[in-house]
Parts: sequence; C-alpha cells; structure tokens
Amino acid sequence: MKIKLLFSCLLIPGIMGSAFAQESVDTAIVKKIRAEGLNHSKVMETAFYLTDVSGPRLSGSPELKHAQDWAVNQLQLWGMVNAKREPWGKFGKGWEVQKNYAAITVPYYHAIIAIPKAWTPGTNGQIKSDVVLIKIDTITDLNKYKGTLQGKVVIFDTKAGAERTFKPDAVRYTDEELDAMAKATAQPNVPRKVLDPNSPIMRARALRMVISTFLRDENVALILSQARGTDGTVFTTNGASYTDTAKAVSPELETSGEDYQRILRLVKAGIKVTMEADLKTQFFTDDMMGYDVVAEIPGTDRKLKDQVVMIGGHLDSWHGATGATDNAAGSAVMMEVMRILKAVNFKPRRTIRIALWSSEEQGLFGSRGYVFNHFGDPKTMELKPEQAKVSAYYNLDNGSGKIRGIYLQGDSAAAPIFKAWLEPFKDLGATTLTIRNTGSTDHVSFDAVGIPGFQFIQDFLDYGTRTHHSNQDTYDKLSEDDLKQAATIVASFVYHTAQRNEMIPRKELPKAPPVVAKN
Repeated sequence: MKIKLLFSCLLIPGIMGSAFAQESVDTAIVKKIRAEGLNHSKVMETAFYLTDVSGPRLSGSPELKHAQDWAVNQLQLWGMVNAKREPWGKFGKGWEVQKNYAAITVPYYHAIIAIPKAWTPGTNGQIKSDVVLIKIDTITDLNKYKGTLQGKVVIFDTKAGAERTFKPDAVRYTDEELDAMAKATAQPNVPRKVLDPNSPIMRARALRMVISTFLRDENVALILSQARGTDGTVFTTNGASYTDTAKAVSPELETSGEDYQRILRLVKAGIKVTMEADLKTQFFTDDMMGYDVVAEIPGTDRKLKDQVVMIGGHLDSWHGATGATDNAAGSAVMMEVMRILKAVNFKPRRTIRIALWSSEEQGLFGSRGYVFNHFGDPKTMELKPEQAKVSAYYNLDNGSGKIRGIYLQGDSAAAPIFKAWLEPFKDLGATTLTIRNTGSTDHVSFDAVGIPGFQFIQDFLDYGTRTHHSNQDTYDKLSEDDLKQAATIVASFVYHTAQRNEMIPRKELPKAPPVVAKN
C-alpha cells in the first residue's frame, strides 16, 4: 500500500491535467455563495454566542451543554431538520471553575495569574499559608517531607519556561511554504510506539503519580505548577482524570511562568512567601454521557438522497478562556456553511449533515463515538451499511486563519476534483493541495473506517504561539475576514460534493490493526 500511495502521489500533476477540465464547477451558485458568505455573514454573531455568551466549553460542563442547546436551536431556526444533541457514549464527570482567586500576601501583595487544573478540587474556602519548596527525585525523597506539609502551599524547583523570542506571534503561510506542501509526497503510516515501562518518560510518569498521592495524603492546601507560556499566557491542562472512578487529588493551580518563577526565586533565596487562595470548583455526575450536535439539510434526489455529505468541527474547549480559536471558530464556520446553503435556497441531491463534536480534546471521543455508532469499528474494520453512503467529511479545526487549500489525507484521486473546486477562490488565497495529513483532529475518525475525511489548510496566525488551549483564546482573537472566507469556500465544496454524480473517490480500505496479545 505504501508503494501505491507514493506512486499515485507522484502522478498527481498528470491526473490533474486530464481530469481538471472534466470536473464541473457551478459558477452561478459559487457567485451566490460568495455574495452571501462575504457580504451577509453571520459567522461572528454565531462565534459570539459560542464564546462570550456560553463561556468555556470543557467536556461534560454545563457551559458546553448551553452552547450545544443554543446551536441546536439556531440550526432549527435556520431551517435544518433532525437537529438534536445525540449521545455518543459515556464520557465521565463534568467540571467547572466557580471561583478562582490567588495572591502573594508576603513579602508584599500581588495577585497572580493562575488557573485551576481541570478536574481538580477547590480549596474548600479561603486558605492562607506559607509556600514550601519541595524537591523529589526518587520515591525515597518523600520521607523527609512526611508530616510537614499539611495546610501548606507546595511549589517545585522547575526551570523557567520558553525563552523570550523576537519572532512574531501571528504568521501566515508564505508562498514557499505552500509550494513545499503542494510538492510533498505521501508519508507512510508509522505504527505508534509502545513505550517501555522502564523508559525515562514512563518512570517520570510513575513518580508523578506517587508524588500526587503523597501530597493528597499529606493534606497539602494547594499545589502550584508552572504553565507553559510566556507574557502572562497560561496554556491549560488537566490535573486529574474525568472518569467517575478517578482517585481524588489535591487542589492545583497552573501558574503563569512569570509569577511561578518570581515565587520560586524568593523561596529559594530564603525569603518567606505567604499566599492566600480561594478556589471553588464543582463536579457534575448526574449525566456522564457525551453528546454531539447534529442537524441536516435533507437530500432531494430520489437515488442520492440517502447518501450524505458531512461537515464538522469540535465544539468543546479548555477552561482557561472561551475556546474561540479552538474551536468555536471551526464550529461557527460550519454552522455558517449550513446557513449560507439555506440562504441561497439550495435543494441538495444528497443529504448534508453537520456535526459539532464533543470531547475532541480528550481524544476525539465525540467523532470516534459517532463513527463507531453509525459507520463501523476501526479496531475490527467491521463496517455498517451507513459507511458506504458517506461521500466525504470536511473538518475545520486549526484556528481562525483563512483557508489556503486542503489536506488530501493521502487520497490522490480527489486531487483533480478539489483543484477544480478551489479555482474560483484563487483571489481569496486558497490554491494549495497537499497529499499530507494535518494530524489528529476529527477527520481522522472518518478516515480510520475508509470514509474520505479532509481537513482544510489554514493560516496559523497566533494559534500555536498564543491561543491554543490558553487563557488568551477569546473572541478578540478571531479574524472576521478569514472566517467569512473559510465559510464561503467550505459551502462551495459542500454544494459540489452534494450535487456531484459520483461520490468522492475512496482510498484503499484500511486494514484492521493486529491484535496485541496481553501478557
């Protein structure tokens, strides 16, 4: 299969030359889509409700449900059918921050930038305590701290994070970079390595688990950890599992690098540091199911209406901000695509279905659960009848940047089709096809069971440097013109996929991975 993929990739220019002229483009409808998408857009209004109004959308949280309910209602108002929250399977505990205050009070007052780690408990009221530096390299180091940490704020001797850089935060693809992507060849699938339990990484993980249990048993008041990021940016993570069987942990604040290093320097110099904090978090266990939002524009062709064109993006986010670029941007664009198609009075031959996924951040759970329920099991490659009826799935999940082209996911046969469909948008900067795959986002779930799944190439802007999973991921970071452009292009792709006589060509069906015997 690797040889076939590489060979077909090398032939892409020749294939394009013959098939490009044959693939039809409805220039009249493209003109209508452009007019609606660029001049009458609602994408920023949608993004406002998904971010500022709904708040952080951590998986299982009330805020995610609020955003999902709003999306269902809005899609219905725009004329979609079968709009609903559809369960995909069990997720686990919901969680939200209800209060977050922390400050140095000695040697002077300073409110710090810090965010509770997801799925960690609160402090059960305001605490005030000295900061204690601990250094644990091996399990035996725990003994010297036994019985000394109750009620204390704990900090670790951690090196400073990333050094300051004079590179710009926000960037767009250069012509040279896009050209390199277009000339790329298919990469073979490399099996994921199973880490040796005795490797340094696995040993470090095991030690962290032991330390966590020790600190909980010692009843520390609060743990400070240094977040990734600079200039007050905090890239958030989780400090405990969301599963209903997860063990309890201590309260933990992920602290900006600047504040963390200031506290650390003072403590290491022997200067007393006292902190006060009041953290309130809440767990939700009344409904531990995970849900996706789905809605449709029904097909009208007697022979093709049972076939489906799918679009989507994940709606869940992290909790440090309001998840604007990750991924209210993609969700708002895909909702806008549906609105545009209804606004131009499109009566598709195939059914068009939108899905806004949940729990992507924990492992593509929403899309994987949906694929498992509807299309098949990638572990066994036992497929369901619906799998054969999906022409393509289009995904958007790389921030707020404009579309520059599309990743072919190794599907070289789709290249001449997409080349023709991008042609009307050269003036908007979308020209590039690459055989590459962008990596782990929800289109991968579809590709795993043989459904053509694609992610669009987007300008990064400051997605990787400033907003992705951080306290800076707010509505203000969205680029309105870029989101309008993206929705317009995706709407045209969806139109043409729905109207095409044939479905999008498929790659060779993936093979079920080998069963690994357990010792």
